[in-house]
Amino acid sequence: MANKKSDYIMGLKLGLPVILGFIPVGIAYAIIARQAGFSISETVGMSALVFAGASQMMAAGMYEQGAALIAIIFATFILNLRHLIMSTCVVNKIRDAKPALKLLAAFGVTDESFAIFATNKKDTGSVFTFLGLITVTYTSWIAGSAIGAIASDFLPPVLTASLGIALYAMFLAILMPDLKHNHRLGLLVILTALCNALLCQCLESSWALILSTLMCAGIGTFFVPLEE
Repeated sequence: MANKKSDYIMGLKLGLPVILGFIPVGIAYAIIARQAGFSISETVGMSALVFAGASQMMAAGMYEQGAALIAIIFATFILNLRHLIMSTCVVNKIRDAKPALKLLAAFGVTDESFAIFATNKKDTGSVFTFLGLITVTYTSWIAGSAIGAIASDFLPPVLTASLGIALYAMFLAILMPDLKHNHRLGLLVILTALCNALLCQCLESSWALILSTLMCAGIGTFFVPLEE
């Protein structure tokens, strides 16, 4: 029991720096969702059930544009495919845990929690360390969503409108570290943007996004070299 408690506390400590990023982005997501027509409970509920910032922002934006429900689900599924790999790595590292704890851990996997857990040299692969980590990330994300959902009713319209750029800033933050070291990946991003712009001329923007992502991802498997 002592080891479980100490492992959980270590996970809590590992997650503390993430609060500084999750709460502000959670607020930005909530404002985007409220602008799209979500109620406060729907905004916070989506964070509690989905727990994927980029996907939630994209889904809210697509909903505001009038995208079909199937298009929103398909687009977020494609964006979250990376979670299958990350969850597999986490579950493999905590292989001695009970199935129920593995499922709970897999639900809490985000880019940030995965990176911290995978690179932490002090960790022994305890599921309780990861549960402590995602306790912090999950609660801070919901807290940010709740703050943003409530505050959106009181903030000036100019400020809430300006925070809509958070979606694009998040995607740029995800892309930039890799683009610095992989110029072909940068070309692929540009190609995807051009493909999306062309498809938008003859398709709904939501389906254009999905098709351009799938086509250019296929091209990228042959065009972009993988690092060791």
